[in-house]
Amino acid sequence: MLSEFNLKNKVAIVTGGCRGLGKAMAIGLAKHGCNIVVSDIIYDEACKTVKEIQKLGVKAIAVKTDVSSKESVEDMIKETMKKFKKIDILINNAGIYRPTPLELMKKEEWDKMMKINLEGYLFCAQAVFPYMKKQKKGTIINIASIAGLSSFASSAAYNASKAAIIMLTKTIAQDWAKYGIRCNAICPGVFATAMTKNMLKDKTFQQMIKAAVPLQRPGKPQELVGLAVYLASDASSYMTGSIITIDGGWTCHL
Repeated sequence: MLSEFNLKNKVAIVTGGCRGLGKAMAIGLAKHGCNIVVSDIIYDEACKTVKEIQKLGVKAIAVKTDVSSKESVEDMIKETMKKFKKIDILINNAGIYRPTPLELMKKEEWDKMMKINLEGYLFCAQAVFPYMKKQKKGTIINIASIAGLSSFASSAAYNASKAAIIMLTKTIAQDWAKYGIRCNAICPGVFATAMTKNMLKDKTFQQMIKAAVPLQRPGKPQELVGLAVYLASDASSYMTGSIITIDGGWTCHL
């Protein structure tokens, strides 16, 4: 293991960490020695993920969190500090995707998507800020989407939330660099997770992936892990405000 990728004794919070990309990243960081807080509204599954992580020889806890609630986020931070006394890495990953034709979009649907996908990222970043500022170092990784760069059909709220995350990332990077805090965003394409399970069963969608993605397949969660570890580690110490796609080549035409 390269020393730059050594995350031993670091502490990372991964929101939406009980399954899918969140779980893969949490386990990936743990394999590099990082202690993990699995933050998720699905507490039972978060506890199962924690047990898997603990088998890797690091410390881990599950914290039930509703990222759309500032109070819930603050409670999650309190639990993290009580257990680990510090926060080195935040991976903002919790989110939802519910496609709805634009003309049928209800205000309640729009508001819920923004509360979870966007405000949740803001709340978590604001909550870790005092601790990262005090230690003069910290890393925030925001999981955006290629939908923030090239819109998905019938997904206005999702597209808008992910585009806003990209700009939030750049703003955090610009505003907090003076405190030693770095912030970068990952924009995944379509990955095989619980969120996309039904879509990937659809033959029309399968054909669309083959046509749109040069690698002609969805990604596997493990294929995103290396990038997350890199951004979390000192190997990326001169990177902040970067927006990185990992999509099998989907956006190479942009």
